[in-house]
Amino acid sequence: MNIYKNANILVAGGTGFVGVNLIQRLLTLGAIVRATIHKRAPVIENDLIEYVQADLTKPEDCRNAVEGIDYVFMCAANSSGAAVMEKTPLVHLTPNIVMNALMLEASYKVNVKKFLFVSSNTVYPLTDQPAKENDVTNEFYEKYFIVAWMKRFSEIMCEMYATKIKKPMTTIVVRPANIYGPYDDFEWETSHVLPALIRRVVERHDPIVVWGNGSDVKDFIYIDDVIEGMLLAMEEIDGYDFLNIASGKQYVLKDLLNIMISIDGYDGAVINFDASKPTMIPKRLIDTRKAKEILGFEAKTPIEEGIRMTIDWYRNLYDSEL
Repeated sequence: MNIYKNANILVAGGTGFVGVNLIQRLLTLGAIVRATIHKRAPVIENDLIEYVQADLTKPEDCRNAVEGIDYVFMCAANSSGAAVMEKTPLVHLTPNIVMNALMLEASYKVNVKKFLFVSSNTVYPLTDQPAKENDVTNEFYEKYFIVAWMKRFSEIMCEMYATKIKKPMTTIVVRPANIYGPYDDFEWETSHVLPALIRRVVERHDPIVVWGNGSDVKDFIYIDDVIEGMLLAMEEIDGYDFLNIASGKQYVLKDLLNIMISIDGYDGAVINFDASKPTMIPKRLIDTRKAKEILGFEAKTPIEEGIRMTIDWYRNLYDSEL
């Protein structure tokens, strides 16, 4: 069943990494797509997309965005990488809490059928084993404390709308693994670790500087797989539920850097590990059984293929700007 064909879909955060890729996929499913834009110009130029200029910290902009909408994908967020989180962690707090609260309120008032919130695996405590959905203890890795509480409280708000009121609205919470792929943020100040390393490889940095010692262990998932998981979750879940969207695999950061170097043919690359730079959680594994059981979801993109496609996308962008 394709609930998306001719359905009115709002992608909040239409110029962000997840939002841009989601819009592209929704168009192939025959959806009528509206997307919010704020400070950035539209990334995808297509007459089939209705772009709405909106500051989602303002109630009236949220109301305008959701009017006539069937399904809301809440992808809008003030996000960043380790550097910003280390120096100015409060940038994640107020704008995101306000946006999420106002978008839930506006969606509820216009009878949106379903609301999907993109949360984060930062809500999990430090674990040696893959984190399961019910492992949330509200004890967070210290450097994630602010962003994790922001995401966690937003999850609880979703639960309120779905389970604590007389006329509930279906809300779905997805907690992705570390996402990578085309249209990611490659800016030095705000990028996450994989796009930052891909940029250093493509631009032939000598040496390639890696923050930390490169031994971090993460679950990385290609953006197309995340979009598939989100679409399945919106389609299949009614009421309230929360689930991981991840590859279920573990990757050591320095191994992935070597894969990048090999794929892009950077012969003689020198790597310099800089332990003085800020890093985040040293190990994060994610359990994927729930998504497989209730959605039949499994990530399909091998890490080498995903990295290759991401490098190709960034190299085309880089070459076009030279």
